Amino acid sequence: MASVALDDIAPAAAARRHGVSPIAWLAAPALLLFVVFFVLPFGVMALLSFLSGNPATNPNVIWTTRHYERFLDDDLYHDALWSTLRIGLVTTLVALLIGYPLAHWMARMKSRIGHAALLMAVIAPMLTGIVVRTFAWMTLLQDKGVINTTLIGMGLIETPLPLMYNEFGTIVALVHIYVPFMVLTLTGVIGRIDERLEQAARNLGATRLRAFVEVTLPLSLPGILAGSLLVFALSISAYVTPFLMGGTNVLTLPMMIYQQVSSSFNVGFAGALGVVLLAVSLAVIIAYNRVLARLSGDEGLA
Repeated sequence: MASVALDDIAPAAAARRHGVSPIAWLAAPALLLFVVFFVLPFGVMALLSFLSGNPATNPNVIWTTRHYERFLDDDLYHDALWSTLRIGLVTTLVALLIGYPLAHWMARMKSRIGHAALLMAVIAPMLTGIVVRTFAWMTLLQDKGVINTTLIGMGLIETPLPLMYNEFGTIVALVHIYVPFMVLTLTGVIGRIDERLEQAARNLGATRLRAFVEVTLPLSLPGILAGSLLVFALSISAYVTPFLMGGTNVLTLPMMIYQQVSSSFNVGFAGALGVVLLAVSLAVIIAYNRVLARLSGDEGLA
């Protein structure tokens, strides 16, 4: 036993002698993945946004800010940015309103079978591809889809309702796709909240609603923050669903970035649009984080 213990201690002692802690070695793979899959691609994208062309095909490129000047001078890109953020914010808000009650129900459910059934109901849509789910919504919301055909057949409307090729249809499909991410994130956080705290508040005279608002809701703010940021990030970066559900009537920055790369082959301007989208998104996330931290009185959120 003494020899085994000495064998376990020896590498740690050697690492300490060389100035590298074991925790640093454990974090190294995650740090490497972060650098390879985020820092490096973003660095290349940011670098291309300040070049006049693609250095891989044109050795005579120069430094320039014309891509950002083009974005600032054209209202089309401003509208696309605002449309992207508006779709992301509304999708996040609706997903939170739908997901929070469901997550609270799942977290407080005593029956294991019932909890497993609800969990499967939430996860099951995620087993189907985004394209398939988007086409399913198209069959429901298009002019000759199930909803409009049924309403016209019942004599409730004469002309099809505009349920598709607009932001409404895009948001409906995005909410359906991303609400499981909100539910799963909130369920884990709400499940760790001690129910006795809420029971104590009710024993002191608080109503069920007041106990929820003053006890459970503030304690679940970290889950609300994490789920909201996850859904918002996925919504503003979505391409397939806005393209299919919005058509040419809904222009978002991910769609314009794809057009610049695939049709115009202007990787510099596409990089500039990507940098702008990331910068604005980070600003929105930081502001949202600070608002939640102020509401909860917990500066640790910020």
